[in-house]
Amino acid sequence: EVHLVESGGGLVQAGGSLKLSCTASGFTFDDYPIGWFRQAPGKEREGVSCISSFDGTTYYADSVKGRFTISRDNAKNTVYLQMNSLKPEDTAVYYCAAPGCAQAMGVMYFKFEYDYWGQGTQVTVSS
Repeated sequence: EVHLVESGGGLVQAGGSLKLSCTASGFTFDDYPIGWFRQAPGKEREGVSCISSFDGTTYYADSVKGRFTISRDNAKNTVYLQMNSLKPEDTAVYYCAAPGCAQAMGVMYFKFEYDYWGQGTQVTVSS
């Protein structure tokens, strides 16, 4: 059975930090780029960051560049999202998905149709 389980969300003040984890089981984790997405109430789903399966190439939405860092540990089947300098507009349910992105002609882009995805973890940033 396939599982993607997110953890690490919570309530933090603006300017604070959180580190999210996404742990996978039931599929060949190494084969998949993994993406982080978020959705706030009343808003569309948004791609946040993604990391490739083979060379660790990373990709970020403009809204989080310089503040968030994605990484993966294939030995632990886990992808992390370190979120610093959090803003109230970062408040959302964050979830991970596989594949979260693709690459064409050297350019990465988010994919919004997944093979696997988690249930999400709530991140709330107070002002």
